[in-house]
Amino acid sequence: MSSFNRRTLMLSLAALSACGFTPAYGPDGPAKGLRGQIQVDAPTDRNGFDFVRRLEERLGRADAAQYKLSYTLNLSEDDLAITPAQEITRYNVLGTAQFTLQNVGTGEIVTSGTVSNFTSYSATGTTVSTQTAKRAAYARLMIILADQITTRLIGTSGAWMK
Repeated sequence: MSSFNRRTLMLSLAALSACGFTPAYGPDGPAKGLRGQIQVDAPTDRNGFDFVRRLEERLGRADAAQYKLSYTLNLSEDDLAITPAQEITRYNVLGTAQFTLQNVGTGEIVTSGTVSNFTSYSATGTTVSTQTAKRAAYARLMIILADQITTRLIGTSGAWMK
């Protein structure tokens, strides 16, 4: 039996609108003009490329941007699972992205911060499968970090976007 109830959904939506909830990209939302307004620094490696690509997917590619996003990626790996024979069978990929958003016209730093997360991959297969899993883990981590920054920019845009 499904617990979905249309009346409950409609009442919940009405309560959200009554409490002042406004969708971020809605007509009166704080992030309505954000898309296409942020120029992201050019990537220098594969991980940076995956990171910038995801940011541009979420924020739009900017030609004449009002803001410039600078970032620094710090990545590392930790051994996660070690067999009794001292073979590593799983790795954690740890990532931190420090970012700064600057108003292009004034040079003012409008917001900055740090986000971090992790992914992991298995090293139990062949060399090729392990390298493929490693590459995929790094790509997933770049998406996660970019999404965290995007969420933070959307959430705080009301304070710094003019």
